[in-house]
Amino acid sequence: MTSEQREIPARFAAALQSLRRPRLRPEVHLTEVPGPGRISPWSAALEGEVTVGGLELATGRFVVLHDPGGQETWQGDFRVVTLVRASLEPEMAADPLLGEVAWSWVTEAFDDAGISVLALGGTVTRVLSNSFGALAGTPDAVDLELRASWTPTDTALGTHLHLWADLMATVGGLPPLPDGVTALGPRRTGLR
Repeated sequence: MTSEQREIPARFAAALQSLRRPRLRPEVHLTEVPGPGRISPWSAALEGEVTVGGLELATGRFVVLHDPGGQETWQGDFRVVTLVRASLEPEMAADPLLGEVAWSWVTEAFDDAGISVLALGGTVTRVLSNSFGALAGTPDAVDLELRASWTPTDTALGTHLHLWADLMATVGGLPPLPDGVTALGPRRTGLR
């Protein structure tokens, strides 16, 4: 927000509230970060990482944009913009179908969750890093970047956050949770 205090639109407040409800896999850790200020009048953002035993498997960003007047290209008054990044095995990175497979993870996640969205779009990028000079001998690194954005059809964005967190886990190489199993958050210690 700017230095002047503005009243949060009711639809944006409802969307923010829904982001506080989902139970995510215990390997997923979120941190609230400042949302972009120039794209829309209202925004919120989370950074996430998937870790197992202290090893980072994937990272990402989940951004909610809200323009109470709507935007034609969004086909609505909300837009969710996401990024997921993970390192790949060189053999997997060389697969010519990697882009199609990675994008299918996005579309299948929506289908499996029964979430309807508008204007779904995105990119799949392979990033190859070669090391030279003083870093020569360092193994080449291959990263996958999966960017997706969509327009939700309601303010229940907690389901979208859950979908994105599961997508990060998938890209990071974790197996899906079996049907009927709900992830529990980390155990709380101490008295409340």
